[in-house]
Amino acid sequence: MKIYLVGGAVRDELLGRKVTEKDWVVTGATPSMLLEQGYTQVGKDFPVFLHPHTRDEYALARLERKTGSGYTGFDCDASPSVTLEEDLQRRDLTINAMARAQDGTLVDPYHGQQDLTNRVLRHVSPAFSEDPLRIFRVARFASRYHYLGFRVAPETQTLMQQMARTGMLKELTAERVWMETRRAVMQSDPDVYFTALKEAGGLSGWFCELITGLPEHLARLKQAAASSVSLEVRMASLLCGLSADDTQALCQRLKCPNSVTDLAVFASRFAHSLSGRPGADELLEIFNRTDAWRKPKRFAQLLEVVDIKNQVEQTSWPQTQILGALEAARNIDVQKIIAGGARGPQIKTALDEQRHAAVAQILLKTG
Repeated sequence: MKIYLVGGAVRDELLGRKVTEKDWVVTGATPSMLLEQGYTQVGKDFPVFLHPHTRDEYALARLERKTGSGYTGFDCDASPSVTLEEDLQRRDLTINAMARAQDGTLVDPYHGQQDLTNRVLRHVSPAFSEDPLRIFRVARFASRYHYLGFRVAPETQTLMQQMARTGMLKELTAERVWMETRRAVMQSDPDVYFTALKEAGGLSGWFCELITGLPEHLARLKQAAASSVSLEVRMASLLCGLSADDTQALCQRLKCPNSVTDLAVFASRFAHSLSGRPGADELLEIFNRTDAWRKPKRFAQLLEVVDIKNQVEQTSWPQTQILGALEAARNIDVQKIIAGGARGPQIKTALDEQRHAAVAQILLKTG
């Protein structure tokens, strides 16, 4: 039995990047051998085990054969006869197909170190085309390592385009696509992810709404990344140029978390109005529809999106005025309204009137 450090840990060590997690491959072993040593099996489709102390993942070397459609349409052979080189050959990119032996020796049968030096993202073998998720993974790696000058190899670009034309991206689950997208959007160059997908023909299915006006969408996303804002604000910045219906459709297709979808839809509906000079009626309506009263953090995120939009468009906007109007409206004390004798529906009517008056007064002062 031999154990090798594999994949991202080897790649990032050679790039001088911080290694955040370690994955291991075990050759010449059976599940029972690892279980006897205290490992815990967690993989159902193929044998993956957790180390009894470090909790790192240890996988038996395996071969995979495409037998059906989708991400899980593979048969797995994890017998002790599978070699390290065979295991590495099934991986996506050469830079992810290297291993480090326990004595420190680098095992690099597919020239990943050379591609690291040359800053190239190249597929290991034709088996790359069996898994459509790899198009999104390559786009994510292009985004992640853009600052180092990495580019997609021409032959890999061609293969990705051929894969996209077959329609196989439809086989993917929303959860898998969202996982890659979420990770890419949080990179320092998230716009590269969508550019790489466009060049591979991978936008038309999952992100069809972004095709029209893509440069403007990506300009806002790039500015959001430069501002080091949250995932929700980055996604809303990307999508705020769409209609609310298109934003809703895209987020539902990806099964985005509610926090992402809600902010993105609000940004699509209200970012343009908030960028201008909304009157008291319009501003109060926005406060009400976004529930700024009970969810001030989300409204603050909405204003971050508007700020990013205006930075890209190089226009000024009344952020201070809007914040002042919201604070004034939030300071209206409903208990005083009740103490004044209002009952039932009268309470809401009086609250709305007083909030409107407070907003109008702020707009008049700062107008």
